[in-house]
Amino acid sequence: MATDIDLFTPLKLGPFTLPNRIVLAPLTRNRAAEGDVPQDMNAEYYRQRASGGLLISEASPISHQGIGYPATPGIYSAEQVAAWRKVTDAVHAQGGHIFLQLWHVGRISHPSMQEGGVLPVAPSAIRPSGDAVTYQGMQPFVTPRALETEEIPGIVADYAQATRNARAAGFDGVEIHAANGYLLDEFVRDGTNRRGDRYGGSLENRCRIVTEVTEAVVAEWSSDRVGLRISPQNRFNDIQDSDPQTTFDYLAEQLNAFGLAYLHVVEGDMLSGERNMDYRKLRDTFEGLYMANNGYDLDRAARALAAGDADLVSFGKLFLANPDLPERFKRGAPLNEPDADTFYGGDERGYTDYPTLSEGAS
Repeated sequence: MATDIDLFTPLKLGPFTLPNRIVLAPLTRNRAAEGDVPQDMNAEYYRQRASGGLLISEASPISHQGIGYPATPGIYSAEQVAAWRKVTDAVHAQGGHIFLQLWHVGRISHPSMQEGGVLPVAPSAIRPSGDAVTYQGMQPFVTPRALETEEIPGIVADYAQATRNARAAGFDGVEIHAANGYLLDEFVRDGTNRRGDRYGGSLENRCRIVTEVTEAVVAEWSSDRVGLRISPQNRFNDIQDSDPQTTFDYLAEQLNAFGLAYLHVVEGDMLSGERNMDYRKLRDTFEGLYMANNGYDLDRAARALAAGDADLVSFGKLFLANPDLPERFKRGAPLNEPDADTFYGGDERGYTDYPTLSEGAS
């Protein structure tokens, strides 16, 4: 059904009225200080992009066990919470809204990233193909340790504590990261979940940890301040499901019980660009706001909103390289080209030095 909604139509999201429907997607940038603590340049990076209707922070580990990459800012220590407060204050001073993405990487870690050099954890002891990013460089992934049933409530509790920490850090809400081959996604998809307990086998069992985490998070904060991200077809991190349409339609239906702020969907496969699932069916199954992601530009986003296929659209590389992306979209102005060499790690170069329109396009 056609609508007259565009990217600049205000949107009520929970207690907030967003000035536009342009969202900063969660983007890992690997620029935290020692102790995985956000730095001043992190606050500047998000401040620059505060004109987006909503900012979603880079994925933030909920515990030391949840870490999978160097220099990713966490949300489990007092020092991290205090440093994130500088980020949220900077965004709010510009009139922006920011959610923190809650992250546990599961098997996409390495013993060198774990306390005591222990194995990463996963639903099942299945080694992903490829290499882990570590402080010592690229190292082959290891076979993870399958979580014991009695350990899972502790991980759920870590999500609840991380939500409390995000509130203390001044965030406006949180997004549960259940996408891209990390722990929650590993439970949902049958390619990585071979369990025989109440967390494996049937669709209900495979989705159980996601619904338990969601229940724990919304118990800590009102549900209209909680979003959740999925990636039904994405094969990133060597993950797959035999029937993603059925799996994720089922999960979306289960999430309706919580009254979430939104469902954030990575549409298609980031690696191949393949996109052969019925995302409109998924969108119609979920009763709340639907946020689309993956390869959207201005024209494609406008078409999706006008057709009612999405309520918001999140942008990654375009927003990374254009801190004033909403203004550029509004004017139809040229866009800066993203510099892939500076995506991960480093200093302010390729992070906070992309020019705005007022500074002159590059």
